[in-house]
Amino acid sequence: MPHATASWLVDNTALSFTQIADFCGLHILEVQAIADDLASSKYTGRDPVHSGELTHEEIERGQADPDYSLVMQKAPVDVSRTKGPRYTPVSKRQDKPDGIAWILRNHSEISDAQIGRLIGTTRNTINAIRERSHWNIANIQAKDPVTLGLCSQRELDAAVAKAAKRAGPSEEAASEVEIAAPADPRNDKERLIEELRREREEAISAAARAAQEAEAEAWLEAKREAEANPEPEPGPDSL
Repeated sequence: MPHATASWLVDNTALSFTQIADFCGLHILEVQAIADDLASSKYTGRDPVHSGELTHEEIERGQADPDYSLVMQKAPVDVSRTKGPRYTPVSKRQDKPDGIAWILRNHSEISDAQIGRLIGTTRNTINAIRERSHWNIANIQAKDPVTLGLCSQRELDAAVAKAAKRAGPSEEAASEVEIAAPADPRNDKERLIEELRREREEAISAAARAAQEAEAEAWLEAKREAEANPEPEPGPDSL
């Protein structure tokens, strides 16, 4: 909170605006505006000595020498939110319904609880958009929440992967596994016997057809010979 720290230093020390600006990472004009109560927001002072970022000795050393640069004793502790919904800037809150509609349309496997954590919304809002009973449903347009800045691509991919893992393999994947599974040896043996039986029957049929064709060919040959060499008709002398 650099502005709050600068406000405290302005009110409680004789440090120059340049020293305060350098220590807080602000522009000297911002410090000037805080000192003149011209800043757009009124900041409540934050004591850097109490937080361990400065010592009284360091402040006195800076007050004695206007060219001295204050040295931070301990870095400020980052304040992180560990509970509650994701914080979304005010400028992006109106985009939440669009992001929710996009997830419901493109990743229906993601649970409402995951959407709530991903976008920072409530189950009531999600259900209202799903059932198209949301008060602004006519103006809601499905848009990628990553593009809207509501979440990162890594977070969205992780949610999709977790939902897919929870849902288990799809029917298509299960059928592929079933097709790829090794066949039963008993079925292979029966199939082989059936093929041998069919081949034997086909061989017998082929032999029978060959015999019939040979017999027909012999008959035709005998007929042709008889026609070529007809026997003479008996005359009167043969009686």
